Amino acid sequence: MSDGVDLVVVGAGIQGAGIAWLAAASGHRVLVLERMPAPALGTSSRSTKLVHGGLRYLETGQWRLVREALRERAWLLRQAPALVRRLPMRIPVYAGMRRRPWQIRAGLALYALLGGLGPDLRFCSLPAAEATAEGLAGDGLCAAFAYLEAQTDDAALTTAVLAAATAHGARVLHEAALRSAAADRDGVVVRWRGGEVRARALAVAAGPWTAQVLRRLDPAPALPPLELVQGTHLLLAGRLDAGYYLEAADGRAVFALPWGGETLVGTTETPYAGDPAACRPLPAEVAYLRAAFGRRFPRRPAEVLGAFAGLRVLPGGDAPAFRRPRETLVGLAGRPVRIAVVAGGKLTTFRATARRVLAGLAPALGPPPGAAALERLRLEPAPVTAGLAPLAPMG
Repeated sequence: MSDGVDLVVVGAGIQGAGIAWLAAASGHRVLVLERMPAPALGTSSRSTKLVHGGLRYLETGQWRLVREALRERAWLLRQAPALVRRLPMRIPVYAGMRRRPWQIRAGLALYALLGGLGPDLRFCSLPAAEATAEGLAGDGLCAAFAYLEAQTDDAALTTAVLAAATAHGARVLHEAALRSAAADRDGVVVRWRGGEVRARALAVAAGPWTAQVLRRLDPAPALPPLELVQGTHLLLAGRLDAGYYLEAADGRAVFALPWGGETLVGTTETPYAGDPAACRPLPAEVAYLRAAFGRRFPRRPAEVLGAFAGLRVLPGGDAPAFRRPRETLVGLAGRPVRIAVVAGGKLTTFRATARRVLAGLAPALGPPPGAAALERLRLEPAPVTAGLAPLAPMG
């Protein structure tokens, strides 16, 4: 058994990479275990590619999450300008929609207030001619609003964060699936396929594999029942110049975004059971997204070039997935606390989640040295080994 590791991180998606980065930058000796042959091959390359504050979460009262996400968005725009860029967004409002113009305006005003009323939080109304310039349907259009979000290549961002962690001394092992982890008063013995190590603490950020990993921990943190929800995205022929926040026929939010030379449309929320590695776009999801896009862009081509699906981890419940809390759950276990498990998590708020995890593990790791300098850390692009999630051929 090798020794001398402060923290083992399970998972090299955006959450695990973020934990490893902040821990290593704080002076801790970090080992990352990833079950896949490269980082960001799961959910962290299968998102909507938005770095956003969560405008739609205002409807469910998740103001703290929105404030946190807007703060992290501002940090990423400032400290990772080569990876995260501003994206103009538009919200069209039609007759018969559940959300009326005054509600959208009030939501955007609250969004700006929670974000500190900075220049990136400004919004305005658009004249009909400007709103429909890209082929947006004009019939029934009551109002349209413009505001700003941000966009990233999620796999590139994850790879950059992991590269930053390794630059601070973190080691990364791929194809190293966790077998077991047992904590005692002196540390955690972590075993994986190919080796084992004693560490002072363990952080698990296993994404859709969280439930399986929990069964391999002793002790395991207490977390509420978790469910997997599949989100599918389509890549359509033709490119939009701005992003669009659309309301589907069932009232859910669907985004249509520029992505390379094409248009990315997503997402769905379909309950999922089974092997997380086997999730694939369903015909019903493809039809749903095509209908949502075609309803508002009837004159634009809707040729599907490909599709991909990823999995969210959400707390279980009877409410529809889009109405459940999106707060990241962090479960802690051990006396002193030596094990932390992340359930869920947003691309935008990975750094805030990492801070929560390291604060929870402070009894084992001690106060992180150099914490004051973490706000000044920068992210630069690194060679991407994962890239965009493979697109499923649409026959």
